[in-house]
Amino acid sequence: MFGRDCWWGRCSFCSWTTLYPGKCYRTVKPQKALDEIGWLIEKYQIKEIMDDSGTFPIGPWLQEFCQGMIKRGYHKKIKLNCNLRFNSGLNQKDYQLMAQAGFRLILYGLESANQKTLDKLNKNLKINMIEKNLAWAKKAGLNPHLTVMVGYPWETKQDILKTLNFVRKLFKKDLVDSLQATLVIPYPGTPLFTKAKKNGWLKTEDWDKYDMRQSVLKTPLTDEE
Repeated sequence: MFGRDCWWGRCSFCSWTTLYPGKCYRTVKPQKALDEIGWLIEKYQIKEIMDDSGTFPIGPWLQEFCQGMIKRGYHKKIKLNCNLRFNSGLNQKDYQLMAQAGFRLILYGLESANQKTLDKLNKNLKINMIEKNLAWAKKAGLNPHLTVMVGYPWETKQDILKTLNFVRKLFKKDLVDSLQATLVIPYPGTPLFTKAKKNGWLKTEDWDKYDMRQSVLKTPLTDEE
């Protein structure tokens, strides 16, 4: 809604589908985004919005947007949810401002607790960044939501258990509120699909099976596991 990748004009969604880091993007002005939210409130009485861009804009954009939400009184009328990255550079003060502006759920793409996988996905993320950002979000009163994926061709059962145990620890520490787990699917047209085909990782090219109900990649684990 507020950010768009400039590579072929495609939205900058989860980089695991393309292995593309999404360095270049453009946004509308904060005032334009606020006007859109006001229109949704007034015309349709919308109570909650999920901005599913690859990551919500940060820096001065975020500050101006949050301050505008508060100044216009929208923070009392609507709740906002968005995607963020652990390495966004936000601090406790930023998260606090987001909470004051009406943000509720923050979705983080963890994907794996194995550094080798994060590096392969160009996440530009170190494991030690995770707990600190979650703690800031929770302290501000926000609800962190994690996404993780299983079925990477290079991950062993021990790698998957490492991710499972890491997420379990985050729940026990009350650093996250919810979890979304999915299977890795290499969509046609992406570098991941090209690599999978080149390396003989594909089980099938029946596109009806590329809907996340089953694994289409060969991995060290059986389908049952």
